[in-house]
Amino acid sequence: MPAFIMQLYCNVQSQTYLIYRSVFFIAFAFSLASCGGSEAPSKKLPVPAPTISEFSFLSINNPQLESDISLEADKTGKTFSGRISTNTSLRELVPTFDFTGSLVTVGGIAQNSGTSVNDFTEPLIYTVINAAGDKQIYTVDLTKFTGLPIIYIKTDDFLPIESKEYYLEGDISIDGGRGFDDLAEIEMKIRGRGHSTWLYYPKKPFQVKLHEKMSFLGMPEDKKWIFLAEYSDRTMLRNKTAFEFGYLSGLEWTPQGRFAEVYINNQYNGTYNITQKIEESDNRVALGDTGYLLEIDQLDRLDADDVYFYTSKFLINIKEPDLSADSPEFVYIKTLLNEFENALFGPNFQDTAEGYITYIDIDSFVDWYLINEITKNLDSQFFSSIYLNVIPEGKIKMGPIWDFDLSLIGDSEGWWVKDNPWYQRLFQDPAFVERVKLRFAYFKDNQNFIIEKIDAHAKDLQWAQQENDKRWATIGVYVFPNPVFFDTYQEEVDNLKSWYMNRMSWLEDALDEL
Repeated sequence: MPAFIMQLYCNVQSQTYLIYRSVFFIAFAFSLASCGGSEAPSKKLPVPAPTISEFSFLSINNPQLESDISLEADKTGKTFSGRISTNTSLRELVPTFDFTGSLVTVGGIAQNSGTSVNDFTEPLIYTVINAAGDKQIYTVDLTKFTGLPIIYIKTDDFLPIESKEYYLEGDISIDGGRGFDDLAEIEMKIRGRGHSTWLYYPKKPFQVKLHEKMSFLGMPEDKKWIFLAEYSDRTMLRNKTAFEFGYLSGLEWTPQGRFAEVYINNQYNGTYNITQKIEESDNRVALGDTGYLLEIDQLDRLDADDVYFYTSKFLINIKEPDLSADSPEFVYIKTLLNEFENALFGPNFQDTAEGYITYIDIDSFVDWYLINEITKNLDSQFFSSIYLNVIPEGKIKMGPIWDFDLSLIGDSEGWWVKDNPWYQRLFQDPAFVERVKLRFAYFKDNQNFIIEKIDAHAKDLQWAQQENDKRWATIGVYVFPNPVFFDTYQEEVDNLKSWYMNRMSWLEDALDEL
Protein backbone atom coordinates (compact mmCIF):
# COMPACT_ATOMS: atom_id res chain seq x y z
CA MET A 1 0.00 0.00 0.00
CA PRO A 2 1.44 3.37 -0.94
CA ALA A 3 2.59 5.48 1.97
CA PHE A 4 0.18 8.39 1.39
CA ILE A 5 -2.80 6.04 1.41
CA MET A 6 -1.58 4.50 4.64
CA GLN A 7 -1.29 8.00 6.20
CA LEU A 8 -4.82 8.92 5.09
CA TYR A 9 -6.19 5.73 6.61
CA CYS A 10 -4.52 6.39 9.97
CA ASN A 11 -5.88 9.96 10.08
CA VAL A 12 -9.43 8.77 9.45
CA GLN A 13 -9.11 6.19 12.19
CA SER A 14 -7.81 8.77 14.63
CA GLN A 15 -10.69 11.24 13.93
CA THR A 16 -13.26 8.48 14.21
CA TYR A 17 -11.83 7.51 17.59
CA LEU A 18 -12.06 11.06 18.87
CA ILE A 19 -15.67 11.36 17.71
CA TYR A 20 -16.63 8.11 19.35
CA ARG A 21 -14.81 9.15 22.52
CA SER A 22 -16.64 12.46 22.70
CA VAL A 23 -20.00 10.88 22.09
CA PHE A 24 -19.31 8.34 24.82
CA PHE A 25 -18.47 10.91 27.46
CA ILE A 26 -21.52 13.03 26.59
CA ALA A 27 -23.80 9.98 26.83
CA PHE A 28 -22.16 8.97 30.07
CA ALA A 29 -22.71 12.39 31.57
CA PHE A 30 -26.39 12.34 30.66
CA SER A 31 -26.63 8.84 32.08
CA LEU A 32 -25.19 9.97 35.39
CA ALA A 33 -27.56 12.93 35.55
CA SER A 34 -30.61 10.79 34.89
CA CYS A 35 -29.56 8.35 37.58
CA GLY A 36 -29.12 11.08 40.17
CA GLY A 37 -25.43 10.74 40.16
CA SER A 38 -24.93 14.55 40.13
CA GLU A 39 -25.70 17.18 42.82
CA ALA A 40 -27.83 19.49 40.60
CA PRO A 41 -29.79 22.11 42.78
CA SER A 42 -33.63 21.76 43.09
CA LYS A 43 -36.26 24.61 43.57
CA LYS A 44 -38.53 24.62 46.70
CA LEU A 45 -42.27 25.06 46.14
CA PRO A 46 -43.63 28.39 47.68
CA VAL A 47 -45.47 28.15 51.04
CA PRO A 48 -49.05 29.53 50.79
CA ALA A 49 -49.72 32.75 52.66
CA PRO A 50 -51.52 32.36 56.00
CA THR A 51 -55.21 33.23 55.63
CA ILE A 52 -58.66 32.85 57.15
CA SER A 53 -61.27 32.63 54.42
CA GLU A 54 -64.49 32.04 56.38
CA PHE A 55 -65.65 32.60 59.95
CA SER A 56 -68.96 31.58 61.48
CA PHE A 57 -70.78 30.39 64.58
CA LEU A 58 -72.82 27.23 64.08
CA SER A 59 -75.80 26.47 66.27
CA ILE A 60 -74.76 22.81 66.40
CA ASN A 61 -71.69 23.91 68.38
CA ASN A 62 -73.47 26.74 70.22
CA PRO A 63 -76.85 25.59 71.61
CA GLN A 64 -77.57 29.12 72.86
CA LEU A 65 -77.86 30.34 69.25
CA GLU A 66 -81.17 30.13 67.40
CA SER A 67 -79.47 29.80 64.02
CA ASP A 68 -76.07 29.79 62.31
CA ILE A 69 -74.28 33.13 62.03
CA SER A 70 -71.87 33.78 59.16
CA LEU A 71 -69.54 36.75 59.51
CA GLU A 72 -68.64 38.98 56.56
CA ALA A 73 -65.14 40.10 55.66
CA ASP A 74 -64.50 43.79 55.09
CA LYS A 75 -62.81 45.18 51.97
CA THR A 76 -59.35 44.38 53.34
CA GLY A 77 -60.36 40.83 54.14
CA LYS A 78 -58.72 41.22 57.53
CA THR A 79 -61.83 41.93 59.66
CA PHE A 80 -64.82 39.62 60.01
CA SER A 81 -67.98 41.27 61.36
CA GLY A 82 -71.44 40.06 62.27
CA ARG A 83 -74.25 40.35 64.78
CA ILE A 84 -76.19 38.07 67.07
CA SER A 85 -79.65 39.60 66.86
CA THR A 86 -80.80 38.10 70.16
CA ASN A 87 -79.71 39.05 73.66
CA THR A 88 -77.26 36.16 73.94
CA SER A 89 -74.02 36.11 75.91
CA LEU A 90 -70.84 36.32 73.85
CA ARG A 91 -68.62 35.07 76.64
CA GLU A 92 -68.48 31.39 75.65
CA LEU A 93 -68.85 30.86 71.91
CA VAL A 94 -67.31 28.21 69.66
CA PRO A 95 -66.38 29.53 66.20
CA THR A 96 -65.94 27.60 62.98
CA PHE A 97 -63.32 28.88 60.54
CA ASP A 98 -61.54 27.87 57.34
CA PHE A 99 -57.85 28.75 57.17
CA THR A 100 -54.66 28.16 55.22
CA GLY A 101 -51.61 27.68 57.38
CA SER A 102 -50.20 25.44 60.03
CA LEU A 103 -51.48 27.13 63.21
CA VAL A 104 -54.15 29.57 64.43
CA THR A 105 -53.79 31.28 67.81
CA VAL A 106 -55.62 33.72 70.08
CA GLY A 107 -53.45 35.36 72.69
CA GLY A 108 -50.76 32.76 71.99
CA ILE A 109 -53.14 29.83 72.55
CA ALA A 110 -53.69 27.36 69.70
CA GLN A 111 -57.24 27.33 68.30
CA ASN A 112 -59.21 24.49 66.79
CA SER A 113 -62.15 25.21 64.51
CA GLY A 114 -65.41 23.91 65.95
CA THR A 115 -64.08 23.20 69.45
CA SER A 116 -62.13 26.13 70.94
CA VAL A 117 -64.19 28.43 73.19
CA ASN A 118 -63.60 32.20 73.41
CA ASP A 119 -65.13 35.40 74.79
CA PHE A 120 -66.25 37.67 71.91
CA THR A 121 -67.56 40.53 74.06
CA GLU A 122 -64.74 42.68 72.69
CA PRO A 123 -63.23 42.38 69.18
CA LEU A 124 -60.90 39.38 69.20
CA ILE A 125 -57.56 39.03 67.39
CA TYR A 126 -56.82 35.77 65.54
CA THR A 127 -53.27 35.09 64.29
CA VAL A 128 -52.61 32.62 61.45
CA ILE A 129 -49.07 31.19 61.00
CA ASN A 130 -47.79 29.15 58.04
CA ALA A 131 -44.91 26.65 57.77
CA ALA A 132 -42.48 29.38 56.81
CA GLY A 133 -43.29 31.31 59.98
CA ASP A 134 -45.24 34.05 58.21
CA LYS A 135 -48.07 35.58 60.25
CA GLN A 136 -51.34 37.30 59.41
CA ILE A 137 -53.63 39.01 61.92
CA TYR A 138 -57.44 38.99 61.65
CA THR A 139 -60.01 40.83 63.78
CA VAL A 140 -63.32 39.17 64.65
CA ASP A 141 -65.96 41.76 65.56
CA LEU A 142 -69.23 40.26 66.81
CA THR A 143 -72.06 42.57 67.94
CA LYS A 144 -74.39 41.42 70.68
CA PHE A 145 -78.08 42.29 70.21
CA THR A 146 -78.01 46.02 69.27
CA GLY A 147 -74.51 46.88 70.44
CA LEU A 148 -75.86 49.10 73.23
CA PRO A 149 -75.47 48.45 76.96
CA ILE A 150 -78.35 46.48 78.47
CA ILE A 151 -80.10 47.46 81.71
CA TYR A 152 -82.09 44.89 83.68
CA ILE A 153 -84.75 46.16 86.10
CA LYS A 154 -86.63 43.81 88.39
CA THR A 155 -89.30 45.06 90.75
CA ASP A 156 -90.06 43.18 93.95
CA ASP A 157 -92.66 40.48 93.27
CA PHE A 158 -92.47 41.58 89.59
CA LEU A 159 -95.05 44.31 90.21
CA PRO A 160 -95.88 46.56 87.22
CA ILE A 161 -94.74 50.21 87.34
CA GLU A 162 -98.05 52.09 87.35
CA SER A 163 -97.51 55.20 89.48
CA LYS A 164 -95.66 58.50 89.10
CA GLU A 165 -96.11 59.29 92.78
CA TYR A 166 -94.94 56.11 94.48
CA TYR A 167 -91.71 54.23 94.05
CA LEU A 168 -91.54 50.46 93.68
CA GLU A 169 -88.52 48.78 95.21
CA GLY A 170 -86.41 46.34 93.25
CA ASP A 171 -83.01 45.66 91.75
CA ILE A 172 -81.06 46.92 88.77
CA SER A 173 -77.99 45.63 86.91
CA ILE A 174 -76.10 46.56 83.74
CA ASP A 175 -74.42 44.50 81.06
CA GLY A 176 -72.08 47.22 79.85
CA GLY A 177 -71.00 45.43 76.69
CA ARG A 178 -68.34 47.49 74.96
CA GLY A 179 -67.32 50.83 76.40
CA PHE A 180 -69.22 50.68 79.69
CA ASP A 181 -68.62 49.00 83.01
CA ASP A 182 -70.89 46.19 84.10
CA LEU A 183 -72.97 46.82 87.21
CA ALA A 184 -73.73 43.90 89.47
CA GLU A 185 -77.29 43.73 90.76
CA ILE A 186 -77.98 46.42 93.35
CA GLU A 187 -81.06 47.79 95.11
CA MET A 188 -83.03 50.63 93.55
CA LYS A 189 -86.45 52.29 93.45
CA ILE A 190 -88.42 53.12 90.31
CA ARG A 191 -91.51 55.14 89.44
CA GLY A 192 -93.10 56.70 86.39
CA ARG A 193 -92.38 60.28 85.32
CA GLY A 194 -93.44 62.85 82.74
CA HIS A 195 -96.81 64.35 81.84
CA SER A 196 -98.19 63.67 78.35
CA THR A 197 -95.43 61.12 77.81
CA TRP A 198 -96.71 59.19 80.82
CA LEU A 199 -100.43 59.61 80.15
CA TYR A 200 -100.77 59.10 76.41
CA TYR A 201 -97.98 56.87 75.15
CA PRO A 202 -97.70 53.11 75.73
CA LYS A 203 -93.92 53.17 76.17
CA LYS A 204 -93.48 54.85 79.55
CA PRO A 205 -90.64 57.02 80.88
CA PHE A 206 -89.24 56.33 84.36
CA GLN A 207 -87.16 57.73 87.17
CA VAL A 208 -84.75 55.37 88.92
CA LYS A 209 -83.30 56.11 92.34
CA LEU A 210 -80.22 54.10 93.33
CA HIS A 211 -79.51 53.23 96.96
CA GLU A 212 -76.37 55.39 96.88
CA LYS A 213 -74.57 57.82 94.60
CA MET A 214 -72.57 56.10 91.88
CA SER A 215 -71.50 56.47 88.28
CA PHE A 216 -74.06 55.12 85.83
CA LEU A 217 -73.12 54.24 82.24
CA GLY A 218 -69.99 56.34 82.64
CA MET A 219 -71.83 59.48 83.78
CA PRO A 220 -70.81 61.35 86.96
CA GLU A 221 -71.95 59.92 90.28
CA ASP A 222 -75.47 60.54 91.54
CA LYS A 223 -78.58 58.72 92.76
CA LYS A 224 -81.41 59.69 90.40
CA TRP A 225 -81.52 58.84 86.69
CA ILE A 226 -84.14 59.57 84.05
CA PHE A 227 -85.19 56.94 81.48
CA LEU A 228 -86.56 58.86 78.50
CA ALA A 229 -88.78 56.65 76.36
CA GLU A 230 -88.61 58.84 73.21
CA TYR A 231 -91.85 57.23 71.97
CA SER A 232 -93.12 60.13 69.84
CA ASP A 233 -89.66 60.73 68.39
CA ARG A 234 -89.08 57.97 65.86
CA THR A 235 -85.45 59.06 65.38
CA MET A 236 -84.91 59.01 69.18
CA LEU A 237 -82.47 61.87 68.47
CA ARG A 238 -84.28 65.13 69.29
CA ASN A 239 -83.23 65.32 72.93
CA LYS A 240 -79.79 64.03 72.04
CA THR A 241 -79.35 66.69 69.36
CA ALA A 242 -80.54 69.49 71.63
CA PHE A 243 -78.03 68.39 74.26
CA GLU A 244 -75.29 68.67 71.61
CA PHE A 245 -76.28 72.34 71.23
CA GLY A 246 -76.01 72.65 74.99
CA TYR A 247 -72.47 71.26 75.00
CA LEU A 248 -71.53 73.83 72.34
CA SER A 249 -73.11 76.66 74.31
CA GLY A 250 -71.91 78.66 77.26
CA LEU A 251 -74.61 77.28 79.56
CA GLU A 252 -73.05 76.08 82.78
CA TRP A 253 -74.47 72.56 82.63
CA THR A 254 -76.31 70.37 80.13
CA PRO A 255 -77.42 66.82 81.03
CA GLN A 256 -75.44 63.89 79.73
CA GLY A 257 -77.29 60.95 78.21
CA ARG A 258 -76.58 57.38 77.07
CA PHE A 259 -78.67 55.08 74.91
CA ALA A 260 -79.37 51.65 76.39
CA GLU A 261 -81.66 48.68 75.98
CA VAL A 262 -84.00 48.15 78.93
CA TYR A 263 -85.55 44.96 80.24
CA ILE A 264 -88.25 45.20 82.91
CA ASN A 265 -89.09 42.04 84.82
CA ASN A 266 -87.39 39.93 82.13
CA GLN A 267 -89.34 41.54 79.27
CA TYR A 268 -87.69 43.71 76.62
CA ASN A 269 -89.11 47.25 76.89
CA GLY A 270 -87.18 48.99 74.12
CA THR A 271 -84.40 51.53 73.68
CA TYR A 272 -84.18 54.36 76.23
CA ASN A 273 -82.16 57.55 76.53
CA ILE A 274 -80.75 57.40 80.07
CA THR A 275 -80.00 60.93 81.27
CA GLN A 276 -78.99 62.92 84.29
CA LYS A 277 -81.87 64.50 86.21
CA ILE A 278 -82.37 68.26 86.37
CA GLU A 279 -81.64 68.83 90.06
CA GLU A 280 -79.25 70.56 92.42
CA SER A 281 -76.04 68.58 92.79
CA ASP A 282 -72.31 69.13 92.63
CA ASN A 283 -72.31 67.05 89.42
CA ARG A 284 -75.45 68.65 88.01
CA VAL A 285 -76.88 72.13 88.68
CA ALA A 286 -74.34 73.38 91.21
CA LEU A 287 -76.10 75.91 93.44
CA GLY A 288 -74.13 75.61 96.65
CA ASP A 289 -76.03 75.84 99.93
CA THR A 290 -78.18 78.86 99.09
CA GLY A 291 -79.06 78.67 95.39
CA TYR A 292 -82.43 78.18 93.68
CA LEU A 293 -83.54 75.99 90.79
CA LEU A 294 -86.79 77.32 89.28
CA GLU A 295 -89.15 76.20 86.53
CA ILE A 296 -91.79 78.11 84.59
CA ASP A 297 -94.70 75.70 84.91
CA GLN A 298 -98.48 75.20 84.68
CA LEU A 299 -100.87 74.84 87.61
CA ASP A 300 -102.33 71.54 86.40
CA ARG A 301 -98.86 70.02 86.16
CA LEU A 302 -97.83 70.68 89.75
CA ASP A 303 -97.49 68.07 92.46
CA ALA A 304 -99.39 68.51 95.70
CA ASP A 305 -96.27 69.46 97.67
CA ASP A 306 -94.83 71.91 95.13
CA VAL A 307 -94.16 75.45 96.35
CA TYR A 308 -94.66 78.17 93.75
CA PHE A 309 -95.47 81.83 93.18
CA TYR A 310 -96.69 84.08 90.36
CA THR A 311 -95.14 86.95 88.50
CA SER A 312 -97.21 89.11 86.17
CA LYS A 313 -96.43 86.68 83.34
CA PHE A 314 -95.69 83.22 84.73
CA LEU A 315 -96.17 80.64 87.46
CA ILE A 316 -92.74 79.91 88.92
CA ASN A 317 -92.28 76.50 90.57
CA ILE A 318 -89.45 76.33 93.12
CA LYS A 319 -87.71 73.01 92.38
CA GLU A 320 -84.80 73.53 94.77
CA PRO A 321 -84.50 73.98 97.71
CA ASP A 322 -87.34 72.54 99.74
CA LEU A 323 -88.91 75.48 101.55
CA SER A 324 -92.22 76.81 102.82
CA ALA A 325 -94.22 79.69 101.37
CA ASP A 326 -93.77 81.79 104.48
CA SER A 327 -89.99 81.47 104.73
CA PRO A 328 -87.51 84.33 104.12
CA GLU A 329 -85.99 82.29 101.29
CA PHE A 330 -89.36 82.15 99.55
CA VAL A 331 -89.89 85.89 99.96
CA TYR A 332 -86.41 86.59 98.58
CA ILE A 333 -86.80 84.64 95.35
CA LYS A 334 -90.36 85.79 94.73
CA THR A 335 -89.30 89.41 95.19
CA LEU A 336 -86.26 89.00 92.92
CA LEU A 337 -88.23 87.54 89.97
CA ASN A 338 -90.93 90.17 90.25
CA GLU A 339 -88.38 92.95 90.41
CA PHE A 340 -86.77 91.56 87.26
CA GLU A 341 -90.10 91.55 85.42
CA ASN A 342 -90.90 95.06 86.58
CA ALA A 343 -87.56 96.26 85.25
CA LEU A 344 -87.99 94.33 81.99
CA PHE A 345 -91.41 95.79 81.28
CA GLY A 346 -90.71 99.19 82.79
CA PRO A 347 -90.12 102.40 80.82
CA ASN A 348 -86.35 102.33 81.39
CA PHE A 349 -85.87 98.63 80.56
CA GLN A 350 -82.85 99.35 78.29
CA ASP A 351 -81.05 101.40 80.93
CA THR A 352 -77.77 99.70 81.87
CA ALA A 353 -78.01 100.97 85.46
CA GLU A 354 -81.70 100.37 86.20
CA GLY A 355 -83.02 98.08 83.45
CA TYR A 356 -83.29 94.31 83.04
CA ILE A 357 -79.54 93.88 82.43
CA THR A 358 -78.89 94.44 86.14
CA TYR A 359 -80.90 91.32 86.98
CA ILE A 360 -79.99 88.68 84.39
CA ASP A 361 -76.96 86.86 83.04
CA ILE A 362 -77.36 87.98 79.44
CA ASP A 363 -75.16 85.27 77.86
CA SER A 364 -77.27 82.48 79.38
CA PHE A 365 -80.46 84.16 78.19
CA VAL A 366 -79.07 84.39 74.64
CA ASP A 367 -77.79 80.80 74.46
CA TRP A 368 -80.93 79.31 76.01
CA TYR A 369 -83.05 81.30 73.56
CA LEU A 370 -81.10 80.27 70.46
CA ILE A 371 -81.07 76.55 71.30
CA ASN A 372 -84.83 76.53 71.80
CA GLU A 373 -85.53 78.79 68.81
CA ILE A 374 -83.32 76.78 66.47
CA THR A 375 -85.09 73.57 67.48
CA LYS A 376 -88.47 75.36 67.62
CA ASN A 377 -89.13 73.56 70.89
CA LEU A 378 -92.88 73.40 71.53
CA ASP A 379 -92.75 73.61 75.33
CA SER A 380 -90.23 76.45 75.53
CA GLN A 381 -92.52 79.20 74.28
CA PHE A 382 -94.11 79.53 77.72
CA PHE A 383 -95.53 76.14 78.61
CA SER A 384 -93.10 74.03 80.68
CA SER A 385 -89.55 72.77 81.21
CA ILE A 386 -88.23 76.34 81.19
CA TYR A 387 -85.56 76.26 83.90
CA LEU A 388 -83.76 79.12 85.64
CA ASN A 389 -81.22 79.14 88.42
CA VAL A 390 -80.16 81.81 90.87
CA ILE A 391 -77.53 82.10 93.54
CA PRO A 392 -78.30 84.96 95.98
CA GLU A 393 -76.37 88.13 95.24
CA GLY A 394 -75.81 86.79 91.72
CA LYS A 395 -77.80 87.24 88.52
CA ILE A 396 -80.69 85.16 87.19
CA LYS A 397 -79.46 82.56 84.71
CA MET A 398 -81.45 80.63 82.13
CA GLY A 399 -80.99 76.88 82.02
CA PRO A 400 -80.40 74.09 82.02
CA ILE A 401 -82.12 73.06 78.78
CA TRP A 402 -84.57 70.16 78.94
CA ASP A 403 -87.43 68.34 77.19
CA PHE A 404 -86.99 68.41 73.41
CA ASP A 405 -89.09 65.42 72.35
CA LEU A 406 -91.54 67.87 70.74
CA SER A 407 -88.93 69.87 68.84
CA LEU A 408 -87.41 69.86 65.34
CA ILE A 409 -90.84 69.19 63.80
CA GLY A 410 -93.58 71.13 62.01
CA ASP A 411 -92.96 74.18 59.85
CA SER A 412 -89.25 75.00 59.80
CA GLU A 413 -90.08 78.69 59.26
CA GLY A 414 -91.50 81.26 61.67
CA TRP A 415 -90.58 82.61 65.08
CA TRP A 416 -91.47 80.57 68.14
CA VAL A 417 -89.59 81.30 71.36
CA LYS A 418 -89.35 84.94 70.33
CA ASP A 419 -93.06 85.05 71.25
CA ASN A 420 -92.31 84.12 74.86
CA PRO A 421 -93.37 87.25 76.85
CA TRP A 422 -89.90 87.82 78.30
CA TYR A 423 -88.19 87.43 74.92
CA GLN A 424 -90.74 89.56 73.10
CA ARG A 425 -89.66 92.41 75.34
CA LEU A 426 -85.94 91.59 75.14
CA PHE A 427 -86.10 91.77 71.35
CA GLN A 428 -87.27 95.37 71.65
CA ASP A 429 -83.76 96.22 72.84
CA PRO A 430 -81.38 96.64 69.84
CA ALA A 431 -78.43 95.69 72.06
CA PHE A 432 -80.03 92.31 72.83
CA VAL A 433 -80.81 91.74 69.14
CA GLU A 434 -77.19 92.33 68.19
CA ARG A 435 -75.99 89.85 70.79
CA VAL A 436 -78.42 87.25 69.42
CA LYS A 437 -77.22 87.82 65.86
CA LEU A 438 -73.57 87.51 66.86
CA ARG A 439 -74.19 84.33 68.82
CA PHE A 440 -76.32 82.78 66.08
CA ALA A 441 -73.34 83.08 63.74
CA TYR A 442 -71.41 80.83 66.13
CA PHE A 443 -74.12 78.15 66.00
CA LYS A 444 -74.33 78.52 62.21
CA ASP A 445 -70.59 77.90 61.97
CA ASN A 446 -71.17 74.64 63.85
CA GLN A 447 -74.04 73.46 61.65
CA ASN A 448 -71.98 70.70 59.99
CA PHE A 449 -70.80 69.55 63.40
CA ILE A 450 -74.42 69.01 64.48
CA ILE A 451 -75.16 67.11 61.25
CA GLU A 452 -72.17 64.86 61.92
CA LYS A 453 -73.40 64.25 65.46
CA ILE A 454 -76.87 63.29 64.20
CA ASP A 455 -75.33 60.80 61.76
CA ALA A 456 -73.05 59.36 64.45
CA HIS A 457 -75.88 58.87 66.94
CA ALA A 458 -78.09 57.37 64.22
CA LYS A 459 -75.33 54.89 63.44
CA ASP A 460 -75.16 53.97 67.13
CA LEU A 461 -78.89 53.18 66.88
CA GLN A 462 -78.75 51.23 63.60
CA TRP A 463 -79.77 47.97 65.30
CA ALA A 464 -81.52 49.47 68.33
CA GLN A 465 -84.11 51.28 66.22
CA GLN A 466 -85.04 47.96 64.60
CA GLU A 467 -85.53 46.14 67.90
CA ASN A 468 -87.34 49.11 69.45
CA ASP A 469 -89.71 49.22 66.47
CA LYS A 470 -90.38 45.48 66.76
CA ARG A 471 -91.50 46.22 70.32
CA TRP A 472 -93.49 49.44 69.73
CA ALA A 473 -94.19 49.67 65.95
CA THR A 474 -93.85 53.43 65.45
CA ILE A 475 -91.99 53.52 62.12
CA GLY A 476 -94.32 54.13 59.21
CA VAL A 477 -97.35 55.08 61.33
CA TYR A 478 -98.72 58.36 62.67
CA VAL A 479 -97.73 59.25 66.23
CA PHE A 480 -99.11 62.45 67.79
CA PRO A 481 -98.11 65.24 67.33
CA ASN A 482 -95.72 64.61 64.42
CA PRO A 483 -97.12 66.17 61.22
CA VAL A 484 -95.28 63.76 58.91
CA PHE A 485 -93.99 60.22 59.09
CA PHE A 486 -91.88 57.95 56.91
CA ASP A 487 -91.57 54.25 56.17
CA THR A 488 -87.96 53.81 57.28
CA TYR A 489 -85.78 54.96 60.13
CA GLN A 490 -83.20 56.44 57.75
CA GLU A 491 -85.90 58.57 56.12
CA GLU A 492 -86.85 59.87 59.56
CA VAL A 493 -83.21 60.79 60.25
CA ASP A 494 -82.83 62.43 56.84
CA ASN A 495 -85.98 64.46 57.47
CA LEU A 496 -84.60 65.59 60.83
CA LYS A 497 -81.40 66.82 59.21
CA SER A 498 -83.27 68.49 56.37
CA TRP A 499 -85.60 70.26 58.79
CA TYR A 500 -82.67 71.51 60.86
CA MET A 501 -80.77 72.87 57.84
CA ASN A 502 -83.90 74.60 56.53
CA ARG A 503 -84.50 76.09 59.96
CA MET A 504 -80.98 77.48 60.14
CA SER A 505 -81.34 79.05 56.71
CA TRP A 506 -84.64 80.69 57.64
CA LEU A 507 -83.28 82.01 60.94
CA GLU A 508 -80.18 83.42 59.27
CA ASP A 509 -82.32 85.46 56.88
CA ALA A 510 -84.90 86.41 59.51
CA LEU A 511 -82.28 87.65 61.99
CA ASP A 512 -80.60 89.73 59.28
CA GLU A 513 -83.88 91.56 58.78
CA LEU A 514 -84.23 92.56 62.44
